[in-house]
Amino acid sequence: MIEPVAQKNKEKTKALKRLPGTKVYHNIREVGEMTSLKPYVLRFWESEFPQLRPRLSRGGRRQYQLDDIKMVLMIKKLLYEDGFTIAGARTRLAEIREQDPDQMEIPFNQFRERSQLGQIIEDLRVMLKSL
Repeated sequence: MIEPVAQKNKEKTKALKRLPGTKVYHNIREVGEMTSLKPYVLRFWESEFPQLRPRLSRGGRRQYQLDDIKMVLMIKKLLYEDGFTIAGARTRLAEIREQDPDQMEIPFNQFRERSQLGQIIEDLRVMLKSL
């Protein structure tokens, strides 16, 4: 019975590492896991959306910050949920930027179920207590 508990703790630790805010830079694989996108999709979007420009390390690896991840989620929402074409999404992002250049947030209803947030918060509390 110890093994399932250990496995559950490993899963929670993985989830904690994937949460934005736990570290400053995330690589393309981590961002892909967070956003449920393949790395090649992220690379393609970088070529299509001038707003998405992650920092490059000295070795040429992409380093996504929280703002980059928010932009990826916004692009994903426009393309997959709102049904925009790439050109339409690019135009919409430019319009949003013009309306309020400092305000490019993802709406709270991005989460399919608000109860997910409660569960995530509870999992984080349990993990913090175990440290």
